[in-house]
Amino acid sequence: MLISIDHAHDERIREFTFERTRAGTGRGQYYLDFIRHTLKPLVDQRFRTLPDAVNTGIGGSSLGGLISIYAGLLHPEVFGRLMVFSPSLWISPKIYFDAIRFQAAVPMKIYAYGGEKESRYMVPNIQRFNEALARQQYGGNPIDMHLSIDPTGIHQEAHWGREFPKAVEWLFY
Repeated sequence: MLISIDHAHDERIREFTFERTRAGTGRGQYYLDFIRHTLKPLVDQRFRTLPDAVNTGIGGSSLGGLISIYAGLLHPEVFGRLMVFSPSLWISPKIYFDAIRFQAAVPMKIYAYGGEKESRYMVPNIQRFNEALARQQYGGNPIDMHLSIDPTGIHQEAHWGREFPKAVEWLFY
């Protein structure tokens, strides 16, 4: 089952970031609280789901990719599968330190995608995030991370749409 959530348009930066960032103070915890305490329980109650973290994922692109990373780092007992497309890691430099301190509550899988034509920083930032997770040497359960780098990829829905089926297959099948 796939649930799609619209974002807050003009408030998207605040909605998908945490604490102080390069764009101001984020309110991402409220978004994740809504998913954890309102949306997910409702979906699990009304539909035949496997509600554990191993079968629950979250994903997004750009700032949606960033909030998906935070969902996994802050609530690994809920989100065991992360689909991260072109994450806006630049806006939240503290995320690398959060990744180093992270310990997975359950075995996790992370599919990260970035295009080399998005910016000169996109791919190096994704690789740096991957290295930060590896440096913490998985103090908890193992984390399986797949990096997908598109040499012609730009920061655009069409590229993310082409990558989506590959990501879902790798994460869940």
